Amino acid sequence: MTEENKNQIVTFGCRLNAYESEAIKEALKKTDEKNLIVFNSCAVTSQAEKELRYEVRKAKKNNPNAKIVVTGCAAQIDPAKYAKMPEVDLVLGNSEKTNPESYSDNLKRNLTQNRIFNTDSDIAHKDRIFFETKKSSTDFLSIKENSKIKVNDIMSVKDTAPQLVSYFENKTRAFLEIQNGCNHRCTFCVIPFGRGNSRSIAFGEIVAQVKKMVEAGHKEVVFTGVDISGYGEDLPVKITLTQMIKRLLKLVPELPRLRLSSIDVAEIDDEFFDILQNEPRFMPYLHLSVQSGDDIILKRMKRRHTRDQVLEFCSRARKIRPEITFGADIIAGFPTENEQSFLNSLNLIKEAGIIFTHIFPYSKREGTPAAKMPQVDGNVIKERAKLLREAGKKELEKFLQTQNGKVLQVVIEKKSLGKSENFLDVEVVSDNDLKSGQVFQVKVLGIENNFLKASLC
Repeated sequence: MTEENKNQIVTFGCRLNAYESEAIKEALKKTDEKNLIVFNSCAVTSQAEKELRYEVRKAKKNNPNAKIVVTGCAAQIDPAKYAKMPEVDLVLGNSEKTNPESYSDNLKRNLTQNRIFNTDSDIAHKDRIFFETKKSSTDFLSIKENSKIKVNDIMSVKDTAPQLVSYFENKTRAFLEIQNGCNHRCTFCVIPFGRGNSRSIAFGEIVAQVKKMVEAGHKEVVFTGVDISGYGEDLPVKITLTQMIKRLLKLVPELPRLRLSSIDVAEIDDEFFDILQNEPRFMPYLHLSVQSGDDIILKRMKRRHTRDQVLEFCSRARKIRPEITFGADIIAGFPTENEQSFLNSLNLIKEAGIIFTHIFPYSKREGTPAAKMPQVDGNVIKERAKLLREAGKKELEKFLQTQNGKVLQVVIEKKSLGKSENFLDVEVVSDNDLKSGQVFQVKVLGIENNFLKASLC
């Protein structure tokens, strides 16, 4: 939770949301509104929405005079659900949340002219899996509840990042949204219906923004988005993610470090490995959107990669940059997942050497194709998620043991704590005051609680 002029922003979910919360904070500075609590929500799992509703009620109880705003993916996908909450004063869609007028205008007047696309004439929403369920849920909204809603049809949105922020205060690492939305329709996922279709930021805007971030003191920039591997496909002059990165690093030689938030191996071209091999400023850590290690489950998820493609990608990257590390998103207990398909996911962690696992227990999202498939028992899902996390922890511990005695480049984030180029947590032992943003060469002395202990070289 951050606070700005008594306004608070509560962020749920992904790095993209964290970035956009900074843009919301900038938007609120341009209004006269005070004592707002803005919830920037996530809809990846039903648990995320459950936590959101709990936090909204708690915030109102603790701050009875505050005005509560719910925005983000959960608000975009099902605005009626949050408009019905008596604690909520305003529901904003993803395309409205960084616009100052969304707050200053809509909290001062009754929004009876606002509407949700909930009639048969609203053909713009025919692409939405929630079209029919939305229609039934909004028919019973009162005038007061409907007046809370300012949510556009996300599928009609063409612009990306209407408000860019130049830096994150008090943080060494800065995130830059280079893309939003997704053109794919994985059978378990509702996010395209909260974010819309894929939209890329123009290359010139990215260059200008990265320069501002470097001038603000950031040593590391992380490119983020919903599907950044598909960057550039929608631009008037098409450009791939790899081509964009190559050009950017040439045009901004003062940028010390560049990272990617998450990539899809199905969309990565051979040219990408040239960057790994020849550009030391491109950090050797990649987070992969894997989801499953079983080919049958991947097909049922409507993913576009195979198990072998993940293994081949990791092996090839590791040959080029031996110090590279990998993280991965993996879903436990996807519908129809049997013991063998689960074991294929479990074994993939070891075979690919994935040391940072982001494990999602499968969450049924009504309206998605996966919700109609035979479901796995909840207790089984819980146990499988636990085993996947344990496997990732073992891989991390094993990899950390290989770092003893090595010399690493570390950027200090807070006091003596920093990140290595391959995203390992490092505690630097020093009598000197180490300032955030400084980059040091250190030698690893040992491992403690999954932290590398190191001394200055």
